[in-house]
Amino acid sequence: MLDLESVDVHYGDFQAIHGISLTLDEGETLAMMGANGAGKSTLLKAVSGLLGASAGAVRFGGHDLAGTAPHERVAAGISLVPEGRRIFKSLTVEENLQVGGYSRRPGPWNLTSVFEAFPLLAERRGRIGTHLSGGEQQATAIGRALMANPRLLLLDEVSLGLAPVVVKDIYQALPVISSRGTTVLLVEQDVSQALAVADHVQCLLEGRTVLEAPAATVTRDDVAAAYFGLEAR
Repeated sequence: MLDLESVDVHYGDFQAIHGISLTLDEGETLAMMGANGAGKSTLLKAVSGLLGASAGAVRFGGHDLAGTAPHERVAAGISLVPEGRRIFKSLTVEENLQVGGYSRRPGPWNLTSVFEAFPLLAERRGRIGTHLSGGEQQATAIGRALMANPRLLLLDEVSLGLAPVVVKDIYQALPVISSRGTTVLLVEQDVSQALAVADHVQCLLEGRTVLEAPAATVTRDDVAAAYFGLEAR
């Protein structure tokens, strides 16, 4: 479904991504890990169209996305949940979800199925964003992205700033999301949670891939070594 071939990404004169390649098949979950500044979020922006690749190719469903605007990528089936959640805090949970479904594609996700995946949202559907906890905002942001019925869901730092018990609740929804046919590219620093839900793992260091393997074969020591550019024990 998603194929990146030798992708470079720049911020002006600064090169943030160096020749990254990856392949993600339909229905799979890929966990992209690495320390702060490794280039993980930049890579998601290149896939979603918020940043352009300065070299290489980003293909989705076999089609090169060069020159494709972010809203066109949403229509094609790519949805991004950005770092920091960024829900509409003046709107209720249900209104936030409806915004996400404004230009929705055909598919399994609607208010009912989102509330089934995130029961805590069903209980708070009428609560406005300013009165939601961090975990409730994160669940709302994911639900809003699902309402577009994406083929590919990009999740940026799901656990950032959340209590472990809240992170666990949110991660329980990811197998449900995958079971409905949604492919997931997950950027995460919580190694345990990422390894538990991912089919494949890719670690970045200073914008380069330093580890790429099936999640079942990767240990925490492997990931820790990749984080810091060390040899795994």
